Amino acid sequence: MTENTELTGKVVLVTGASRGIGYAAALEAAKRGAHVIAVARTVGGLEELDDAIQEVGGSSTLVPFDLRDGDAIDRLGAAIFERWGHLDGLIGNAGMLGTLSPVAHLKPDEFEKVMALNVTSNFRLLRSLDLLLRQATAGRAVFVSSSAARSARPFWGLYAASKAALDAMVKSYAGELSNTEVKTNIFYPGAVRTAMRAKAMPGEDPETLPQPADIAPKLIDLLSDRVTENGRVFNVATDMFEDI
Repeated sequence: MTENTELTGKVVLVTGASRGIGYAAALEAAKRGAHVIAVARTVGGLEELDDAIQEVGGSSTLVPFDLRDGDAIDRLGAAIFERWGHLDGLIGNAGMLGTLSPVAHLKPDEFEKVMALNVTSNFRLLRSLDLLLRQATAGRAVFVSSSAARSARPFWGLYAASKAALDAMVKSYAGELSNTEVKTNIFYPGAVRTAMRAKAMPGEDPETLPQPADIAPKLIDLLSDRVTENGRVFNVATDMFEDI
């Protein structure tokens, strides 16, 4: 099999990179030649990622901080501008499930916490990194969402609302990019063996689920210059692009 090196020389930022889908996506991007800017709160997980990236001959910059710190996101954007002057790829993966509960029983601080990470932090990323994506030859931004945004099952109201808001924001942003070379899309990973999935479905046999590394290539494929889709969902369950 021919090695995929199409991201060689590119700079890719991945949030939630210390574990799960974010970790696998960051490693996959590095394998394809990208310099990875890895963002997460967990320093130990980032250091493990850095070791794994070095093992495959890649390079990374570790940025440990809480994405709910909007000022830190702005500082990150400034630092990327000073060092590289552009950003080729953004994987907005960080997110949290929150409490599965009747909507009327949700605590206000829990609601705010989930919205802050799942929605507001991605807005702050776009606000800080938009110009850097436009400065790239073919900037690509992909946000990991969930089909829960569509199903909105009982007791999933908080998580579903946060992902529906993310989808709507990305679709709107995509329209604003229509006259540029930048493309942005949503990624629905489906059921994957992650800590979040285990929390949501405690009775499920994890052995029946794909590993994050199994779906990471499809996510990183969306950073390719060859992707012309904009403002759409790539749904792993159907293995195709769909309308938001």
